[in-house]
Amino acid sequence: MEGALDSALIIDDHPLFCDALSMTLRATIGIANVETRGTLEEGLAFLTEAGPTDVILLDLNLPDVNGLDGLVRLIKACPETPVVIVSSVSEPRVVRSAIRIGAAGFLPKHSPRDTFQKAFDQIQRGEVYVPEDAMNDGDPNAPLSAREDALVRISHLTRQQARILQLICEGQMNKQIAYELSIAETTVKAHVTAIMRKLGVQSRTQAVLIAQEANFNTLLPDA
Repeated sequence: MEGALDSALIIDDHPLFCDALSMTLRATIGIANVETRGTLEEGLAFLTEAGPTDVILLDLNLPDVNGLDGLVRLIKACPETPVVIVSSVSEPRVVRSAIRIGAAGFLPKHSPRDTFQKAFDQIQRGEVYVPEDAMNDGDPNAPLSAREDALVRISHLTRQQARILQLICEGQMNKQIAYELSIAETTVKAHVTAIMRKLGVQSRTQAVLIAQEANFNTLLPDA
């Protein structure tokens, strides 16, 4: 994205940190309207009621979600809104996974204000911000865990494709999925082909295994 940021949503369950981060966003970045929520569900509810905000700042460890699951759900819910991870967890593998999933930036919680300024300057230009030391520490070629790899693959699916994958996991065939979603069976077939390509698999069974590895059912919004 490019342009000025006027509104932000912070999703973090530490009130004192939320207060400090809100002050930083207002005073340093110039974001006038800052909302805070303590859980992912509260954040999603706010976005549903109030509409999209210009940027979302997300902690990775929340009472109702842990790790990168929240990032996947937010990107699915608000695909046009940049999501910036602000976390005390900054291992290179986690940073790499978050960026590959689609985070607009990754900031350790202990970052000084000038780092936030630098990060948001880049994000406002449509660039992705990653702290240099977070990527330099450790082996940059270290493989992702099986679950992190599955989450990265799942994150590439559109909302419609995610819904179809959910129905595949329930054992439904193309004709049943077409009826369930009120779309043509040929459309379902095209989506299934795209799903398998994005997941890097050759069969529906392999797609289901990837979904199970990612604990896919927890990533979907309540119907």
